[in-house]
Amino acid sequence: MWQIGNVKVSRIVELEMPGLSFVLPDAIPEKLRAIDWLAPYFVSEDWEAIASIQAFIVESKGKRVIVDTCLGNDKKLPIRRWSNRKGPFLEHLASAGFPRQTIDTVLCTHLHMDHIGWNTMQVDGAWVPTFPNAQYLFGRLEWEHWDRTRENWTPTIIEESIQPILDARLHKLVETDHRITDEVWLEPTPGHTPGHVSVRISSNGEQAIITGDLMHHPCQVARPQWNSVADSDPQQACVTRHAFVAQRAEKGELVIGTHFAAPVVGHIVRDGEGFRFRVLT
Repeated sequence: MWQIGNVKVSRIVELEMPGLSFVLPDAIPEKLRAIDWLAPYFVSEDWEAIASIQAFIVESKGKRVIVDTCLGNDKKLPIRRWSNRKGPFLEHLASAGFPRQTIDTVLCTHLHMDHIGWNTMQVDGAWVPTFPNAQYLFGRLEWEHWDRTRENWTPTIIEESIQPILDARLHKLVETDHRITDEVWLEPTPGHTPGHVSVRISSNGEQAIITGDLMHHPCQVARPQWNSVADSDPQQACVTRHAFVAQRAEKGELVIGTHFAAPVVGHIVRDGEGFRFRVLT
Protein backbone atom coordinates (compact mmCIF):
# COMPACT_ATOMS: atom_id res chain seq x y z
CA MET A 1 0.00 0.00 0.00
CA TRP A 2 1.19 3.50 -0.84
CA GLN A 3 0.13 6.74 0.80
CA ILE A 4 -0.14 9.93 -1.25
CA GLY A 5 -1.17 12.58 1.24
CA ASN A 6 -4.49 11.33 2.58
CA VAL A 7 -5.05 8.97 -0.36
CA LYS A 8 -4.24 5.28 -0.08
CA VAL A 9 -3.45 3.09 -3.10
CA SER A 10 -3.37 -0.71 -2.83
CA ARG A 11 -2.30 -3.24 -5.46
CA ILE A 12 -4.15 -6.47 -6.23
CA VAL A 13 -2.24 -8.75 -8.63
CA GLU A 14 -4.11 -11.10 -10.93
CA LEU A 15 -1.26 -12.38 -13.09
CA GLU A 16 2.48 -11.91 -13.43
CA MET A 17 3.95 -12.74 -16.81
CA PRO A 18 7.44 -12.97 -18.28
CA GLY A 19 7.85 -12.15 -21.93
CA LEU A 20 6.16 -9.03 -23.28
CA SER A 21 7.26 -8.99 -26.90
CA PHE A 22 3.81 -10.16 -28.07
CA VAL A 23 2.56 -6.72 -26.96
CA LEU A 24 5.77 -4.69 -27.09
CA PRO A 25 7.81 -6.03 -30.03
CA ASP A 26 10.94 -4.04 -29.19
CA ALA A 27 11.08 -5.46 -25.66
CA ILE A 28 13.40 -8.34 -26.50
CA PRO A 29 16.50 -9.33 -24.50
CA GLU A 30 18.92 -8.04 -27.12
CA LYS A 31 17.51 -4.52 -26.78
CA LEU A 32 16.64 -4.60 -23.08
CA ARG A 33 20.23 -5.38 -22.04
CA ALA A 34 21.18 -1.87 -23.14
CA ILE A 35 18.90 -0.50 -20.40
CA ASP A 36 20.87 -1.90 -17.48
CA TRP A 37 18.76 -0.33 -14.72
CA LEU A 38 15.84 -2.63 -15.64
CA ALA A 39 17.55 -5.36 -13.59
CA PRO A 40 16.69 -6.86 -11.20
CA TYR A 41 13.03 -5.84 -10.95
CA PHE A 42 11.69 -5.58 -14.47
CA VAL A 43 13.51 -8.34 -16.37
CA SER A 44 14.16 -12.00 -15.70
CA GLU A 45 17.64 -13.48 -15.39
CA ASP A 46 17.68 -14.01 -19.16
CA TRP A 47 16.47 -10.44 -19.77
CA GLU A 48 12.89 -11.19 -20.72
CA ALA A 49 10.60 -8.31 -19.80
CA ILE A 50 8.39 -8.95 -16.77
CA ALA A 51 4.95 -7.39 -16.45
CA SER A 52 1.84 -7.70 -14.28
CA ILE A 53 -1.89 -7.62 -14.81
CA GLN A 54 -3.19 -5.94 -11.69
CA ALA A 55 -5.77 -3.58 -10.26
CA PHE A 56 -5.35 -0.65 -7.92
CA ILE A 57 -7.73 0.31 -5.13
CA VAL A 58 -7.72 4.06 -4.53
CA GLU A 59 -9.21 5.25 -1.23
CA SER A 60 -10.09 8.94 -1.19
CA LYS A 61 -12.67 10.99 0.72
CA GLY A 62 -14.55 7.87 1.79
CA LYS A 63 -14.65 6.39 -1.71
CA ARG A 64 -13.20 3.05 -2.74
CA VAL A 65 -12.27 3.13 -6.41
CA ILE A 66 -10.96 0.10 -8.31
CA VAL A 67 -8.86 1.20 -11.28
CA ASP A 68 -9.00 -1.39 -14.09
CA THR A 69 -10.46 -4.82 -13.48
CA CYS A 70 -7.94 -7.13 -15.15
CA LEU A 71 -8.95 -10.30 -17.04
CA GLY A 72 -11.61 -11.99 -14.95
CA ASN A 73 -12.49 -15.65 -14.60
CA ASP A 74 -14.26 -17.85 -17.15
CA LYS A 75 -13.90 -15.28 -19.94
CA LYS A 76 -13.62 -16.39 -23.56
CA LEU A 77 -10.71 -14.27 -24.71
CA PRO A 78 -8.71 -14.39 -27.95
CA ILE A 79 -5.40 -14.83 -26.10
CA ARG A 80 -5.33 -18.45 -24.94
CA ARG A 81 -3.32 -17.99 -21.76
CA TRP A 82 -5.75 -15.29 -20.64
CA SER A 83 -8.89 -17.25 -21.46
CA ASN A 84 -11.06 -19.36 -19.11
CA ARG A 85 -9.07 -18.45 -16.03
CA LYS A 86 -9.90 -19.76 -12.56
CA GLY A 87 -7.91 -17.34 -10.43
CA PRO A 88 -8.36 -16.15 -6.81
CA PHE A 89 -8.58 -12.43 -7.63
CA LEU A 90 -11.73 -11.78 -5.60
CA GLU A 91 -10.34 -13.71 -2.65
CA HIS A 92 -7.18 -11.62 -2.79
CA LEU A 93 -9.29 -8.47 -3.01
CA ALA A 94 -11.30 -9.47 0.07
CA SER A 95 -8.26 -10.54 2.07
CA ALA A 96 -6.71 -7.12 1.39
CA GLY A 97 -9.75 -5.57 3.07
CA PHE A 98 -11.87 -4.84 -0.01
CA PRO A 99 -14.82 -7.24 -0.33
CA ARG A 100 -16.39 -6.65 -3.73
CA GLN A 101 -19.60 -5.26 -2.21
CA THR A 102 -17.59 -2.41 -0.62
CA ILE A 103 -16.31 -0.99 -3.91
CA ASP A 104 -18.33 2.07 -4.89
CA THR A 105 -16.57 3.15 -8.10
CA VAL A 106 -15.09 1.15 -10.98
CA LEU A 107 -12.87 3.06 -13.38
CA CYS A 108 -11.67 1.56 -16.64
CA THR A 109 -8.78 3.59 -18.08
CA HIS A 110 -9.79 2.11 -21.43
CA LEU A 111 -11.81 -0.84 -22.68
CA HIS A 112 -9.23 -3.45 -23.63
CA MET A 113 -9.88 -6.98 -22.42
CA ASP A 114 -7.28 -6.96 -19.63
CA HIS A 115 -8.83 -3.87 -18.04
CA ILE A 116 -12.52 -4.83 -17.95
CA GLY A 117 -12.60 -8.55 -17.11
CA TRP A 118 -13.71 -8.38 -13.49
CA ASN A 119 -16.42 -5.89 -14.39
CA THR A 120 -18.55 -9.01 -14.28
CA MET A 121 -18.58 -12.51 -12.84
CA GLN A 122 -20.47 -15.65 -13.75
CA VAL A 123 -23.27 -16.70 -11.39
CA ASP A 124 -25.45 -19.69 -12.29
CA GLY A 125 -24.40 -19.38 -15.92
CA ALA A 126 -25.22 -15.67 -16.20
CA TRP A 127 -22.87 -12.68 -16.26
CA VAL A 128 -23.61 -10.22 -13.47
CA PRO A 129 -21.82 -7.09 -12.19
CA THR A 130 -19.01 -8.07 -9.83
CA PHE A 131 -19.36 -4.83 -7.90
CA PRO A 132 -23.12 -4.45 -7.43
CA ASN A 133 -22.90 -1.29 -5.32
CA ALA A 134 -20.51 0.53 -7.65
CA GLN A 135 -20.89 3.03 -10.43
CA TYR A 136 -18.85 1.99 -13.46
CA LEU A 137 -17.09 4.93 -15.11
CA PHE A 138 -16.38 4.60 -18.83
CA GLY A 139 -14.79 7.48 -20.74
CA ARG A 140 -17.27 9.02 -23.16
CA LEU A 141 -14.69 9.29 -25.97
CA GLU A 142 -13.56 5.73 -25.31
CA TRP A 143 -17.08 4.35 -25.32
CA GLU A 144 -18.06 6.24 -28.48
CA HIS A 145 -14.98 4.86 -30.25
CA TRP A 146 -15.72 1.27 -29.32
CA ASP A 147 -19.45 1.62 -29.93
CA ARG A 148 -18.69 2.79 -33.49
CA THR A 149 -16.30 -0.09 -34.10
CA ARG A 150 -18.08 -3.02 -32.44
CA GLU A 151 -17.32 -5.20 -35.44
CA ASN A 152 -13.65 -5.10 -34.38
CA TRP A 153 -14.35 -6.52 -30.93
CA THR A 154 -14.31 -10.18 -30.09
CA PRO A 155 -18.10 -10.51 -29.54
CA THR A 156 -17.77 -12.37 -26.26
CA ILE A 157 -15.84 -9.47 -24.72
CA ILE A 158 -18.89 -7.22 -25.07
CA GLU A 159 -21.33 -9.94 -24.05
CA GLU A 160 -19.36 -10.97 -20.98
CA SER A 161 -17.76 -7.79 -19.63
CA ILE A 162 -19.65 -4.75 -20.95
CA GLN A 163 -23.28 -5.53 -21.78
CA PRO A 164 -24.22 -6.76 -18.28
CA ILE A 165 -23.11 -3.40 -16.87
CA LEU A 166 -25.19 -1.53 -19.44
CA ASP A 167 -28.19 -3.77 -18.77
CA ALA A 168 -27.91 -3.12 -15.03
CA ARG A 169 -27.63 0.63 -15.71
CA LEU A 170 -24.59 0.86 -13.48
CA HIS A 171 -22.45 2.75 -15.99
CA LYS A 172 -21.77 6.44 -16.38
CA LEU A 173 -20.02 8.04 -19.34
CA VAL A 174 -17.53 10.66 -18.18
CA GLU A 175 -15.21 13.18 -19.78
CA THR A 176 -11.46 12.63 -19.93
CA ASP A 177 -10.87 15.17 -17.14
CA HIS A 178 -13.60 13.84 -14.83
CA ARG A 179 -13.08 14.33 -11.09
CA ILE A 180 -13.89 11.37 -8.85
CA THR A 181 -13.02 13.32 -5.70
CA ASP A 182 -11.17 16.58 -5.23
CA GLU A 183 -8.02 14.44 -4.75
CA VAL A 184 -8.48 12.03 -7.68
CA TRP A 185 -9.25 12.86 -11.30
CA LEU A 186 -8.67 11.71 -14.85
CA GLU A 187 -6.09 13.00 -17.28
CA PRO A 188 -6.40 12.33 -21.03
CA THR A 189 -3.48 10.30 -22.40
CA PRO A 190 -4.64 9.33 -25.92
CA GLY A 191 -2.90 7.09 -28.40
CA HIS A 192 -3.18 3.61 -26.97
CA THR A 193 -6.89 4.15 -27.51
CA PRO A 194 -8.66 7.39 -28.48
CA GLY A 195 -10.19 7.95 -25.05
CA HIS A 196 -7.44 6.48 -22.89
CA VAL A 197 -7.03 8.16 -19.51
CA SER A 198 -4.56 8.06 -16.65
CA VAL A 199 -5.49 8.73 -13.02
CA ARG A 200 -4.05 11.75 -11.21
CA ILE A 201 -3.81 11.89 -7.42
CA SER A 202 -3.00 15.03 -5.45
CA SER A 203 -3.35 15.31 -1.69
CA ASN A 204 -1.60 17.38 0.98
CA GLY A 205 1.09 18.51 -1.43
CA GLU A 206 1.90 15.00 -2.72
CA GLN A 207 1.20 13.86 -6.28
CA ALA A 208 1.01 10.56 -8.13
CA ILE A 209 -0.32 9.20 -11.40
CA ILE A 210 -1.55 5.75 -12.40
CA THR A 211 -0.41 5.30 -15.97
CA GLY A 212 -2.92 3.00 -17.58
CA ASP A 213 -1.52 1.66 -20.85
CA LEU A 214 0.22 4.79 -22.09
CA MET A 215 3.21 2.59 -21.25
CA HIS A 216 3.36 -1.13 -20.52
CA HIS A 217 6.87 -1.49 -19.11
CA PRO A 218 9.57 0.75 -17.59
CA CYS A 219 11.73 0.22 -20.68
CA GLN A 220 9.45 2.76 -22.37
CA VAL A 221 10.71 5.42 -19.98
CA ALA A 222 14.12 5.04 -21.62
CA ARG A 223 12.62 4.28 -25.05
CA PRO A 224 9.33 6.21 -25.31
CA GLN A 225 9.38 5.60 -29.06
CA TRP A 226 8.68 1.89 -28.49
CA ASN A 227 5.01 1.35 -29.28
CA SER A 228 2.64 -1.43 -28.33
CA VAL A 229 1.00 -3.47 -31.08
CA ALA A 230 -2.29 -2.56 -29.37
CA ASP A 231 -1.81 1.21 -29.80
CA SER A 232 -4.69 2.38 -31.97
CA ASP A 233 -2.76 5.49 -33.05
CA PRO A 234 0.97 4.72 -32.76
CA GLN A 235 2.07 8.24 -33.65
CA GLN A 236 -0.19 9.81 -31.02
CA ALA A 237 0.83 7.18 -28.45
CA CYS A 238 4.47 8.06 -29.01
CA VAL A 239 3.79 11.80 -28.68
CA THR A 240 1.80 11.22 -25.48
CA ARG A 241 4.50 9.02 -23.98
CA HIS A 242 7.34 11.44 -24.79
CA ALA A 243 5.40 14.28 -23.17
CA PHE A 244 4.46 12.17 -20.15
CA VAL A 245 8.05 11.11 -19.47
CA ALA A 246 9.42 14.65 -19.75
CA GLN A 247 6.66 16.16 -17.62
CA ARG A 248 6.98 13.58 -14.84
CA ALA A 249 10.75 14.06 -14.72
CA GLU A 250 10.21 17.79 -14.31
CA LYS A 251 7.41 17.55 -11.74
CA GLY A 252 8.77 14.66 -9.69
CA GLU A 253 5.38 12.97 -9.36
CA LEU A 254 5.19 9.39 -8.15
CA VAL A 255 4.48 7.10 -11.12
CA ILE A 256 2.38 3.97 -10.55
CA GLY A 257 2.73 1.68 -13.57
CA THR A 258 -0.45 -0.20 -14.40
CA HIS A 259 1.48 -3.13 -15.87
CA PHE A 260 4.77 -2.62 -14.02
CA ALA A 261 6.04 -5.56 -11.99
CA ALA A 262 6.93 -5.07 -8.32
CA PRO A 263 7.96 -2.68 -6.89
CA VAL A 264 5.58 -0.96 -9.37
CA VAL A 265 6.12 2.64 -8.23
CA GLY A 266 8.92 5.13 -8.65
CA HIS A 267 10.01 8.41 -10.17
CA ILE A 268 11.06 9.26 -13.70
CA VAL A 269 14.41 11.06 -13.59
CA ARG A 270 16.83 12.38 -16.18
CA ASP A 271 19.60 10.02 -17.25
CA GLY A 272 22.08 11.84 -19.47
CA GLU A 273 20.12 12.88 -22.53
CA GLY A 274 17.34 10.43 -21.72
CA PHE A 275 15.34 9.19 -18.75
CA ARG A 276 15.21 6.29 -16.33
CA PHE A 277 12.74 4.89 -13.81
CA ARG A 278 14.02 5.10 -10.24
CA VAL A 279 12.08 2.62 -8.14
CA LEU A 280 10.63 3.41 -4.76
CA THR A 281 11.32 0.39 -2.57
